[in-house]
Amino acid sequence: MSISAKIVDDFVANDVSFITTVPCKQLAGVIDEVEARPDIYHIPSNKEDEGMGLCAGAWMGGKRPAIIMQNTAIGVTINTLVTLTQFYRMPLPMLISYRGELREPVACQVEMAVHTKALLNQLLIPTYHFHTESDADELDEILKYTFMCNKPVAILTDASFWGGYGDQ
Repeated sequence: MSISAKIVDDFVANDVSFITTVPCKQLAGVIDEVEARPDIYHIPSNKEDEGMGLCAGAWMGGKRPAIIMQNTAIGVTINTLVTLTQFYRMPLPMLISYRGELREPVACQVEMAVHTKALLNQLLIPTYHFHTESDADELDEILKYTFMCNKPVAILTDASFWGGYGDQ
């Protein structure tokens, strides 16, 4: 089973039935897997903060949502995370490609990587960092946690987790 299929299986096992995604090369396999699942309502989003608004609507409509995005847009999501998701105690699993780490081929991605964890920490958002495929074994428990305590949770997946940038 591919890691993308395992991730989506965990979403389905935890009744996540609404997922919004913002395009990302590292997350393309997961996005394709989400799109292929009839038990998940998938809405592609233009921007991450827009996607969080869609997830809030899904939550209010009785669905368990998730967002799949890059870390480079964490900055534009802060207001939405605080004044909508956290204020109204909405659970939101965020599967995030952690761009800008070692072996990153795009220089502009590095700057946001320097700030990602600090911003999430400042917002008191529990953060998990997946470096290897075996780290994904925790995803089921992370999803249970976010829906139990009604909090957003960040799951950062770096290039090592996805097998590098094609040069390994």
